[in-house]
Amino acid sequence: MGLGELGNFSAYGFAPASLIAPLGCVSVIASAVISVLFLKETLRASDVLGGALALTGTYFLVTFAPHSSPHVTANMVERSLVSWTFLIYFMFEALLFAILMYLYKCRNVKHIIIMMILVALLASVTVISVKAVSGMITETLRGSHLQLTYPIFYIMFIIMITSCAFQIKFLNEAMKLFDATEIVPINYVFFTASAVVAGILFYEEFYGISLVHVLMFGVGCLLAFTGVFLIARARPRIKMDSVFISMEQMPGKSCTDKVQPQKDDSKYKTLASKLTCSSANTQDEP
Repeated sequence: MGLGELGNFSAYGFAPASLIAPLGCVSVIASAVISVLFLKETLRASDVLGGALALTGTYFLVTFAPHSSPHVTANMVERSLVSWTFLIYFMFEALLFAILMYLYKCRNVKHIIIMMILVALLASVTVISVKAVSGMITETLRGSHLQLTYPIFYIMFIIMITSCAFQIKFLNEAMKLFDATEIVPINYVFFTASAVVAGILFYEEFYGISLVHVLMFGVGCLLAFTGVFLIARARPRIKMDSVFISMEQMPGKSCTDKVQPQKDDSKYKTLASKLTCSSANTQDEP
């Protein structure tokens, strides 16, 4: 998990889920700018177009997203956990997670979409628990009511740590199998979608928002997603296919089929005995 995503989680604890989308988009744009200025990567036309679309989408997201977040208390979290909308959503998530885990672990299907959906499903649980824990801590610090005495606080804290740990695990596995230029845009889209859906269903963040604001927010998401894909599309791979230097690429060096005989070969035993005798003679000399 990158620092940008950790920042998204921390920001989600004190802001509506919809504001995660512009934060992630800005981090992608900043990474592209750093690559051009400091890593001397070529500025492509798709980078300029993607940056313009991403910035436009960010403006729509910030403008039309809900700017107020409900006060999170232990009673509010308990009511949301047993609401029928969240229960249906959670059962759908659990079923989808089980199916994808079966394909990933039992059928050995290592597809990037499957792995990123697993990360997104865990992310939706993480953002819900992060906001619940941070909200209850905030209410306690305000002195309105002590929230840390409720068992739901510790339950959500354990869920937060567990889901975040497994999310990091799947992200690390994905980074070993696929390039970062493929993972970043897909993870941004899935993570943002899961966070927004979780905020809508669990915390009712879009409750009372007009239809125009909802539609314009959707347009902003679409523009931001398109911009991120254009920025990350066809960038040079940062992973090395091999960590070894080919002997054929070194002037004056020839590549041999075997650089050392096998242990069960007679030549290996003869060579080893010669080296042993040579070492012993060297030690006997005054």
